[in-house]
Amino acid sequence: MYFEPPGAEAPNIEELDLALLREWLASLYDQRLIVTSIRRKLAAVRAMFQFLLEEGVIPANVAKRLRTPKMKQRLPEVMSAEKTNNLLDLTQAKERDLAILELLYGCGVRVGELVSINLEDIDLKDGWLRVRGKGSKERQIPIPERARAAVEQYLPVRTAVPSERALFVNSQGERLGDRQVRRLVKTYALLTVGDSSVHPHSFRHAYATHLLSDGADLRSIQELLGHEKLSTTQKYTQVSLKDLQAVYDRTHPKA
Repeated sequence: MYFEPPGAEAPNIEELDLALLREWLASLYDQRLIVTSIRRKLAAVRAMFQFLLEEGVIPANVAKRLRTPKMKQRLPEVMSAEKTNNLLDLTQAKERDLAILELLYGCGVRVGELVSINLEDIDLKDGWLRVRGKGSKERQIPIPERARAAVEQYLPVRTAVPSERALFVNSQGERLGDRQVRRLVKTYALLTVGDSSVHPHSFRHAYATHLLSDGADLRSIQELLGHEKLSTTQKYTQVSLKDLQAVYDRTHPKA
């Protein structure tokens, strides 16, 4: 243990002040531990100090004043426009499944939003889709022509139990579940482009990134995705810059 080096006496728990704990925290960085490991150790120390505080052993939880290291934001893996189009163009899917794939990419909806769509939520005449996002917030999304055509082909073969208003139904005629959508996306991706890592959210990432690459502004993309904070949408600018750097490195003679 850090506070019990060989040949030295460990300090009493009451003597572990903020300065000593910061010294311990710095030693974790010196060991080149990954951030998740440091955060986990820090959480354990805070919990221990909180327990000792509640038991009356120490007067204050000084560990609460230690700064938690920030996790490095992971950029989402984004399918290229070519890969996305190949998946949609080559998929020999039945009408329902093709409509699902086209809406996932064409409207950038979350899988939970997709399975929550009711018949009255989709306006094929004017090309608008109403979705209920996080916190039951509703938003309107334009439906691109391909997605609209796919839904129009699906509706005549949709077989649902009486009073079922869900747009997408399963083989029993009841509302399709999100797990079923994840499974079918993975299956079609594996069959068409040989990539089983594709999931419903992959289409949402592709939707946002491709819109940004083609000139859409962040505020509009924020509204389309239903993000509460613009900072959530801004991660797609980092993805675009990453892709741009890759193109530069690949093509520029002085790169």
